Amino acid sequence: MTAAGDQMYALVERLYPLCRSITGDGVRATLDIVNEYVPLQVHEVPTGTQVLDWTVPQEWNIRDAYIADTTGRRVVDFAKSSLHVLGYSVPVSATMRLAELRAHLHTLPDHPSWVPYRTSYYQPQWGFCLAQETLDALPDGEYEVRIDSTLADGHLTYAEHVVPGQVADEVIVSCHVCHPSLANDNLAGIAVATFLARALAEQRPYYTYRFVFAPGTIGAITWLARNAERIGLVQHGLVLACAGDPGRLTYKQSRRGDAEIDQVMQHVLAASERPHHVVEFTPYGYDERQFCSPGFDLGVGSLSRTPYARYPEYHTSADNLDFVSPEAMADTLAVCREACAVLDRNRRYLNLSPYGEPQLGRRGLYDSLGGRSDAKQAEMAMLWVLSLSDGAHSLLDVAERSGLPFDAVATAAGALHGAGLIKA
Repeated sequence: MTAAGDQMYALVERLYPLCRSITGDGVRATLDIVNEYVPLQVHEVPTGTQVLDWTVPQEWNIRDAYIADTTGRRVVDFAKSSLHVLGYSVPVSATMRLAELRAHLHTLPDHPSWVPYRTSYYQPQWGFCLAQETLDALPDGEYEVRIDSTLADGHLTYAEHVVPGQVADEVIVSCHVCHPSLANDNLAGIAVATFLARALAEQRPYYTYRFVFAPGTIGAITWLARNAERIGLVQHGLVLACAGDPGRLTYKQSRRGDAEIDQVMQHVLAASERPHHVVEFTPYGYDERQFCSPGFDLGVGSLSRTPYARYPEYHTSADNLDFVSPEAMADTLAVCREACAVLDRNRRYLNLSPYGEPQLGRRGLYDSLGGRSDAKQAEMAMLWVLSLSDGAHSLLDVAERSGLPFDAVATAAGALHGAGLIKA
């Protein structure tokens, strides 16, 4: 897992300098790099396309931006950090005094050395983000202000990667790709999703796993609008964000609160004895709120480490490469893999010999336990599976009620199914 952590961190390093937004070449460049790790199907949706109650906006691209003093020295320079420009800034070329410029400057007085991340997607504005200590050091006088950007009809870009399963029913794994140089939010989520896809491709999962790499909010809404006919295939889902910081894992439940993914994630986190939080759904956050909106009401939860807006570095330049670690991303990936393993094996069975306890020895099931150090556990797992295989209880229900490890319960169910005592 250390190797996977190092590889995910290397991917974050490659993606970090790119200027991403909800549209534009930064998103395309990001997806081009992810495509080197897992093959992507890239979709381009034209400006003006109606997507549910929204409309795909104009595409934004930026080449350069700066504030320069009278000597030509750039006191704020987009080339040094993509955070320095208000996202979706309209082009500007002007000379103005600092007093006039201040209305377009964004800082964090409580963290004077950090640069904030700010956007204005749907209202034409322009602006710069800078450290408060930089602003404090600027003398009065005139400054050249330049934002070399374009806001024009184009496309919204998102991508999918599908890992085929044994059945057509799907698990959606979603991550947002719209934030610029913010390592935890959400380059770590992109990296974990990418490496989860690679891990699943090495096996033959039960479900089909569809990975969606899309800009936040408008991207998920666009995906939902364009996939209305296949929403019924989505059985479970997980949104990945803030996956690389040092905090404990946090699982946010689906809107339903009792979806199977909720039960699976809570079981996996508790069984692993990792420090963690489980929180109820709220309609604020990442794209789980789109998938869980009342008309769709999909069983989609969200996994992060420290949740959005709960750490001081959130949406600032302090969310940098030093804030995330290979170890944290590897831990998040491990939990995702464990959850997929449970989800893929969680079935409901029907006991075909429900009148009294079937004779397990006659079928060689007891004999198969001979010499095993976990023979008693395996025997109890078989008895619990037989007892609760009524078509209403899942294997995860059996594990929760019995207190036995899910793997032992799933193994017992496999043996009983092979002996013709239960059916799915």
